[in-house]
Amino acid sequence: MVAIKLPALYTTPMAQVVLVGITCFATPGVLYGMFALTGLISGGISNLLGPRLTLFIGTLGYALYFGALWCLQTQGTRWFLVLAGAILGMTAALLWSAQGSIMMSYPLEKDKGKAFAVFWAIFQFGSFIGSVISLAINIEKGGLNAVSTSTYIAFLVIIFIGVASAFAILPSNRVVRADGTIVKLDTTTKVHEELFAMFRLIKDWRMLALFPMFFASNYFYAYQGSVNATVFDGPTRALNATLEGAGAIVGALFIGFFVLDNKYMSRRNRGYFGLAVVTTIIVIVWAVGLSWQVTFGRDYVTVHGRPINYHDSDYKGKGALFFFYYFGDACYQALAYWIMSALSNDPFTLARFAGLYKAIQSAGSAGSYGMDAVLHPLLNEHLASWSMMLVSFPLAFLVIRTIKETSYEEEKVVYVDDVATKEMEEAGSESEKEGEDGGKEKEKESVKSDVIPVPVAASLEA
Repeated sequence: MVAIKLPALYTTPMAQVVLVGITCFATPGVLYGMFALTGLISGGISNLLGPRLTLFIGTLGYALYFGALWCLQTQGTRWFLVLAGAILGMTAALLWSAQGSIMMSYPLEKDKGKAFAVFWAIFQFGSFIGSVISLAINIEKGGLNAVSTSTYIAFLVIIFIGVASAFAILPSNRVVRADGTIVKLDTTTKVHEELFAMFRLIKDWRMLALFPMFFASNYFYAYQGSVNATVFDGPTRALNATLEGAGAIVGALFIGFFVLDNKYMSRRNRGYFGLAVVTTIIVIVWAVGLSWQVTFGRDYVTVHGRPINYHDSDYKGKGALFFFYYFGDACYQALAYWIMSALSNDPFTLARFAGLYKAIQSAGSAGSYGMDAVLHPLLNEHLASWSMMLVSFPLAFLVIRTIKETSYEEEKVVYVDDVATKEMEEAGSESEKEGEDGGKEKEKESVKSDVIPVPVAASLEA
């Protein structure tokens, strides 16, 4: 089979991270119940199918769910929405397992923080754009009515662009890092290998120690969304969502480029530094949030007569709080991904890590939305979210202590030049073998021509 020569830029890890960011940019939110269940095995499925096919299947679930929302509004088909939500939960787990594997394994060890920053910025830019559109409509019309058919069609087109972009993702044996190494020669595994590997993963104490961080990493979304819906009017909620998107983008770029990939520190010290920075951010931001949370409850509008508008003096500082909530969220998730990526460079191993991470994370999200659905006091939700993050930091510290300066010495590293040389040698040996075979055939023909047939020999003797 003739290998197609691909542009050098296209085969770089960062190009693949940008592509997977575009794929996830085009997808809406997830339903967490099926997500948590499927996430336990989604890493293995991703390894069996390969990243390209896994991402393609993963994005299709989002398109189906968005179409179900459209049908619900126009036809009232609630059963279709429930079915699409269950399917989305399964496909989303596949999407994020493949995404995690690419983002954590394709880049060099010194670039893994930057890889998260680039991916997260692209991914959150989708939410940011949607929030800006919502804000503009709210300011112009004073509120949002039912979504028009043309809007649904426009977003479906965007989603299908994301679906198509999945086919641009290269397998690990076609991606060349800056140091000339290939990510991994093998592109798929076998079922029994995945079963044994998953069993070993669950027994790994480092993964168990990271469970609280995984569980807490999305737990606070329900609380923050509930506060936004309870206290603010429509235009202000849209403004807060815009600030959240901006905070997530800035936070990811900050933690990825300036903290986790700090070139002046060893890898383990970068982990310690990242943990210290994230802990400081979470403590300060959530302490400020607590000082405000103790002043109100779910009956805010009943007590104050109306929700807060961004023109009100009461809004002062609230927008900044939502910005830094998501700034801290990006930093927290970046640290979780960075720790996992520092434990291995193997895409198969990191796909399993990502699947387990999303499974536990989604279980936490399901629990938090369940807690919010039964209308627990907002103060309780705040304290639960904050406490889980604080508990996760000492356990993360124990895992960071095990991080080595590099994993290249333990894991097989293959250089693209070595592969090219090997292919040339194999091609040369095949040509030499063909030449030898050809020489033998000519020799046989020569021998045959020297042999005199029996009848002719008899006549000569006579």
